[in-house]
Amino acid sequence: MSRDLPLWAAHLRPWLILGRVSNLPTVWSNVLAGWLLGGGERLGALVLVLAGTSCIYVAGMFLNDVVDVEFDREHRQERPIASGQVSWLAVLLVAMGLMAAGVVLVGLGGVPAFVFGLLLVLAVVVYDLVHKLVSFAPVVMALCRYLLVLVAGAAGAEGVTGLVVWSALALGLYVLGLSYVARGESRGGGFPLWPIPGLAVPLLLAVLVNPPSIWFFPAVLLPLALLVVWLVRCLRPLVRPGPEGPRRAVSGLLAGIVLVDLVATIPFGWPWGWVFLAFFAGALMLQRSVPAT
Repeated sequence: MSRDLPLWAAHLRPWLILGRVSNLPTVWSNVLAGWLLGGGERLGALVLVLAGTSCIYVAGMFLNDVVDVEFDREHRQERPIASGQVSWLAVLLVAMGLMAAGVVLVGLGGVPAFVFGLLLVLAVVVYDLVHKLVSFAPVVMALCRYLLVLVAGAAGAEGVTGLVVWSALALGLYVLGLSYVARGESRGGGFPLWPIPGLAVPLLLAVLVNPPSIWFFPAVLLPLALLVVWLVRCLRPLVRPGPEGPRRAVSGLLAGIVLVDLVATIPFGWPWGWVFLAFFAGALMLQRSVPAT
């Protein structure tokens, strides 16, 4: 593929693959949702946290491949480091620089955001170091997304409210189910069914925190319906999986994180809802050129 690209793009593409940049819109939607649930208003803090957490996410993805280089050389030789497209040391140094820049940017969003940002970095590093070694690694991955929402909530005018915590937990359970699907896909085997109900927890939380009197308002009903339809679409390939079934399911569920965030902000997320939909479309479009996993 790189032979058909300009020289600069051919050099950039391995880095985009390493950073799983097709998932960045899901990071941005997590931050936007957490900030809105935390009271919003502090737009400058939102921008800083968006930039900082993007750096932390990409750094975490780089570090993931740095740690996995021996595994990839045996099982995933197409990965950029394993295939020799980029240097192991260069990726490590860039990852460290991005991680440091991310912490600084998040810290400029306020002391609470800085504290949660440090916890997020710790969780990301722990995940990268142990995810191939322990069976509970998906729990650590879910914790990363949980903390990401708390970082953003801390940057809002009201800070980390109860709704921020519960919404972050619902997202974490969704990511837990998604991570077990991804774990099975990467190992070429099956996956346990018990985490799958976690994918529906965001729907349950939205129903519990919104009074029945508004359930049939378009601003409530449409996001809920969209998430339900998307979950069904993503999980269908797992019922009768073909060669690409699990991979399609994982990619779709990753993009669906944006819809989870949209549902979390019901009903006061509008007109920000259009931004969430743009993030969702962006994630799907990016997945066409940069693999999500």
